[in-house]
Amino acid sequence: MSAPISPLTGVIDENMVVVEFGQYEGHTVSQIKEIDPELYQQLVQEKEQDHVAIRRNRDKSYRLYMNPLLSKLSH
Repeated sequence: MSAPISPLTGVIDENMVVVEFGQYEGHTVSQIKEIDPELYQQLVQEKEQDHVAIRRNRDKSYRLYMNPLLSKLSH
C-alpha cells in the first residue's frame, strides 16, 4: 500500500515537516492542519505558486520555508 500524498509536503509525512516562519514556527504541518485549517489551505495555495520550499537539514529534519517577497501571507 502506498502512503497518501499531501498537497503541501508531497510524499514526505506531514508529521516530519516543521514550519520555520510565522506564529506557528516550530509546529509540524500536521499540527497546523488541525489547529488552523484555513492557514493550511493558504500554505497549499502558496506551494502551488512555488512560494514555499521544504529543505532537509543536516540533522535529517525537514523544514518548511516561505519566500517572504512572494508570499501573500506576509503582506
